[in-house]
Amino acid sequence: MAAKNKSKHQDLSSMSSEDILKTIDETDLRLKKMTFSHAITPIENPMSIRILRREIARLKTQQRKLELGF
Repeated sequence: MAAKNKSKHQDLSSMSSEDILKTIDETDLRLKKMTFSHAITPIENPMSIRILRREIARLKTQQRKLELGF
């Protein structure tokens, strides 16, 4: 599990600011669509909504780190 998180962190740190913004927009759109479809008919794996929210949070954190110069 720890190795998986490390590879995600390395992937995010190698992304440019524009790539991160594009990925945030795409992931946010997927989250909205998934939430809407879950409201109409329950989706098979509702934990995927939580996973997408956390992914967006990771991306926004990395974006903020780049803004601050860390």
